Amino acid sequence: MAARAIGTATISFGLVSIPVKVYSGTKSGSSISFNMLEKKTGARVKQQYVSSQTGELVKRDEMVKGYEFLKGSYVTFTNDELKEFEQKANKAVEIQEFVPLDKVDPVYYDTIYYLGPDKGADRPYRLLRAAMEKTGRAALAKYATRGKQYLVLVRPYDEGIAMQQLRWHHEIRGMDEVPLGEGEITDAELKLAIQLVEQIASEEFAPDNYEDEVRKRIEAAIQAKVDGQEVTAEPTEEPKAKVIDLMEALKASLGEGKARKPAKASGKAGKDAKKKKAAGE
Repeated sequence: MAARAIGTATISFGLVSIPVKVYSGTKSGSSISFNMLEKKTGARVKQQYVSSQTGELVKRDEMVKGYEFLKGSYVTFTNDELKEFEQKANKAVEIQEFVPLDKVDPVYYDTIYYLGPDKGADRPYRLLRAAMEKTGRAALAKYATRGKQYLVLVRPYDEGIAMQQLRWHHEIRGMDEVPLGEGEITDAELKLAIQLVEQIASEEFAPDNYEDEVRKRIEAAIQAKVDGQEVTAEPTEEPKAKVIDLMEALKASLGEGKARKPAKASGKAGKDAKKKKAAGE
């Protein structure tokens, strides 16, 4: 089933304009969510706001938004005042510059969208994608929607173009804020650690080798309850004793590495293997 566009936009740089359709890069409903119910009746409960000063119920039309600039002190804004700050949407993905794709640290990555050519834009769309792939560069662009301005990375993805929403620089915490401790490593420890890495190394990323086990357990429990069955939790494995000797831990890990390494089954080969397994071949 073909994906359904959630909007339209125009990629622009210089005198070039490429109309595109915007698609969500993630599946809706992929996360499991629960509603809050009254335990006695099973009815949905509603959220209400009460005054921290009087304890009385406050209606929505009696509320204003406030920013706490000092503990317990606020400056308030009306909805009309806040709307004045919103970025006016113009559906333009305005390219600012092209940068090497491998120079954009994934720590900045946020929501992913896919872009597809709109009517009459097939050739310029493919040309832009080919140029970025050939040069190894991606486009940094500004994009405004829903009253906000975003920094996005327009990059080749598979056979098309992806638009990766990026976090702003001020949103990223610096590693220098994280206590890293102290400690020296020996050449022997490093050699064993490298052996451990290489023992369970793969040359490609195969995400279909992994699945969300927590989600599977929740789905199974939901279905069991729908079917009127009792749900019992499986016993969890006791945590292993903490190994103090780093060299001994590395040596022990090397002995277990091959057993833990995931099978290399990805893409068409992986799908064919799964089909054969299902068919009992």
